[in-house]
Amino acid sequence: MTNSRRAVFLDHPSLDLGDLDLNPLRECFSDLQLFAQTTPDQVIERLKSASVAISNKIVIDAAAMAASPELKLILITATGTNNVDLAAARAHGITVCNCQGYGTPSVAQHTIMLLLNLATRLADYQKAVAEGRWQQAKQFCLLDYPIVELEGKTLGLLGHGELGSAVARLAEAFGMRVMLGQIPGRPARPDRLPLDELLPQIDALTLHCPLNEHTRHFIGARELASMKPGAFVVNTARGGLIDEQALADALRNGHLGGAATDVLSVEPPTAGNPLLAQDIPRLIVTPHNAWGSREARQRIVGQLTENARGYFSGQALRVVS
Repeated sequence: MTNSRRAVFLDHPSLDLGDLDLNPLRECFSDLQLFAQTTPDQVIERLKSASVAISNKIVIDAAAMAASPELKLILITATGTNNVDLAAARAHGITVCNCQGYGTPSVAQHTIMLLLNLATRLADYQKAVAEGRWQQAKQFCLLDYPIVELEGKTLGLLGHGELGSAVARLAEAFGMRVMLGQIPGRPARPDRLPLDELLPQIDALTLHCPLNEHTRHFIGARELASMKPGAFVVNTARGGLIDEQALADALRNGHLGGAATDVLSVEPPTAGNPLLAQDIPRLIVTPHNAWGSREARQRIVGQLTENARGYFSGQALRVVS
């Protein structure tokens, strides 16, 4: 193990907006250099004399590792590891650690917030007030859009790990019944219903599962059509889980009561996206910020600190490669 403890954070503002305490992390290293952003052609130059790389979404590939002989540890400031070539890391003897479970309260409350917004038609009523329609009403209230109570409704969950379980608890607090669905590619379980059985029974669907070859577009036109008329769909997991064009179509044709997503298949959506069209009714899109409470981001700092200290003491934590 190298004696050097020089670290570089390749995309620091993706985690810290200037509101976090980084001192515990700084104390792990002899030097911690923060970069606002790192382009692909800057990665090798910035890693060449570092023993530790910290990255959220900046790609660290085999070429970068081969050109960085001092690099011994990669700390990912997220759970997903797709930005790091794990096989190359193993080949070069580089330990890779991620962060886990840091955003559960933040994402769970964001999920329920989106569901509540759909049920209460908040966006439509806000727009009505902004346009002066309440001011012109002939009675004290404006009730132009149907309001739905969550009490007594059935929520279908796809993914019942730490995050899905947290969403289930919040939903049950609103009086919802929770049903669990079988995720493609996983062993069948008696407490998980196949999609064809689950979807026709539920009033709302929320997604909390990973994106892989089994789950890409596993919610498509056929699945959406099988849901109850007026049902809601909420996705705070990964954009590729849902066929975005199919979702846009299901909203335009009025089959769904509404949908909300915090994620898109390509982020940021610089080349456009079917769900960003202006004519889609009853759709809420938030910019992949469900995870981003200050508390959640500070938890990441804490886990990065634990991972670094664990590695330097010979007991690495949250090792993914």
